[in-house]
Amino acid sequence: MVEHGIIITLFFTMSICLLTMLSSKLKVAYPILLVVAGLLFSLIPGIPKITINPDVIFLIFLPPILYEAAISNSWKELWRWRRVITSFAFIVVFITASVVAFIANHFIPGFSIPLGFLLGGIVSPPDAVSAAAIMKFVKVPRRISAILEGESLFNDASSLIIVKFALISVGIGQFVWYDAAGDFLWMVVGGVAVGIATSYIFNKLHNWLPMDENINIIFSLVSPYIMYLIAEEIEASGVLAVVSGGLFFSYRRILFLSSSSRLRAENVWSTFSFLLNGFAFLLIGLDLSEIMENMKIDGVDIWTATGYGVLITIVLIIIRMGCAFGALLVTFIMRNFIKVADPNNPGKAVPIVLGWTGMRGVVSLAAALSIPLTVGTTTTPFPMRSLILYITFIVILLTLVIQGLTLPVLLKYLRFPHFNDHLSEDKTKILIRKGLAQVSLDYLRTHELCPTAEQSRTLATLVDHWVEQVSEINETDSLYGNSRHLYIDILKQQRLWLYRLNNENPRIDQEIVNHFIHRIDLEEERMRKE
Repeated sequence: MVEHGIIITLFFTMSICLLTMLSSKLKVAYPILLVVAGLLFSLIPGIPKITINPDVIFLIFLPPILYEAAISNSWKELWRWRRVITSFAFIVVFITASVVAFIANHFIPGFSIPLGFLLGGIVSPPDAVSAAAIMKFVKVPRRISAILEGESLFNDASSLIIVKFALISVGIGQFVWYDAAGDFLWMVVGGVAVGIATSYIFNKLHNWLPMDENINIIFSLVSPYIMYLIAEEIEASGVLAVVSGGLFFSYRRILFLSSSSRLRAENVWSTFSFLLNGFAFLLIGLDLSEIMENMKIDGVDIWTATGYGVLITIVLIIIRMGCAFGALLVTFIMRNFIKVADPNNPGKAVPIVLGWTGMRGVVSLAAALSIPLTVGTTTTPFPMRSLILYITFIVILLTLVIQGLTLPVLLKYLRFPHFNDHLSEDKTKILIRKGLAQVSLDYLRTHELCPTAEQSRTLATLVDHWVEQVSEINETDSLYGNSRHLYIDILKQQRLWLYRLNNENPRIDQEIVNHFIHRIDLEEERMRKE
């Protein structure tokens, strides 16, 4: 039995790799192919039925996926677009859940308002992995990717909070608003506090105890699970704990992690996150067989349920498009009263893209699977459970296929205005190269270092290189010499200067800064191994 499970796991792993390679060749987002492949696998005779434990989905998949997204995100961009991000992550999610609740209550027989809010909370959060996979093939303005990435960090938390309260309402048959308000406040504040406190403790451990690269990586892998479990144990939001802890760690990791730890962690997290996302999307399709069996047991007509799924999908697309243009209208009005992040007209392209990037994914499936089989502690079957699961599956499938396949075409024909949010890439690189050269020269002059005769030849060459960078900004190869320790100290100063530049200059694109930090880390590693 164990060997059979290992064989199935290896088969799915190879399928994920092959389908991802195929998606790159076809220029199609890999989540689309994985979901469709999972659907086809579930229809193959002899394939064992995949029974997905919702607790496993939440615990194994959700914390590391969210943590990786948080540590890869830019705190500067999050703060810059905080109004749009919080609007989409909280207000739009609540509007979506409310409208879906109203539509389900009126058009689906037997759907009460609490059940409608349950369905609305499940299908309200878009999946950022799908959008990111699509935008890999088409270049979009940095602000759009920043908003989508920032929204994805928080909309999962807000939607799961709605799901939790809806489950309580279905169980007790009523909704006590002041109890819900207190619980909501505790889930938000408690989740954020747990995440920051846990990340702070891990940071202190890095300073107090000697750690090598392997221990640092293990710490980074277990920390999101610890944050999530602690927060859930005290009935706070585990999702917000992971997100806030990841952002706190990301903001400070350059100050205490070694170059070797950062480089190895990037590779480990990239592979780990890819596999987790791949299995998550594959499991969405594989779960269809179990959903269909439950539908038959409950006597739900498949075509009628499909129609409900199509209806909810259309409603979701309309709501998000309406909210995207509504946000643009509110910005035009409010800029007359308050300072907004962008006083200029962003045009129609931005709300169209933000509205159309509404693909649903693994969080929606996990939330649907988390619905208990019975109501509370009774033996009464949970009403409409199989129908909610099937509608969720239809929403995920349709949004991934329809919006996912048409988004690249849409992006090719849209014309974005020149936002001028950041300096151009060429100007930014020139500024950074000049600054790195200057901080290196300043370090030598400030410390009045007296190198040995052998070091002097090396440093003379390095100084000539830096002076040339300051004056002419010519592209030259990295230089090495025997002044290993001194040069490593200078590289550390360069990293700190990049850290300060990114935090203090809003016109600098953090992706370019991260590129230079990565190069410095690589150079330091080569220096240590010479």
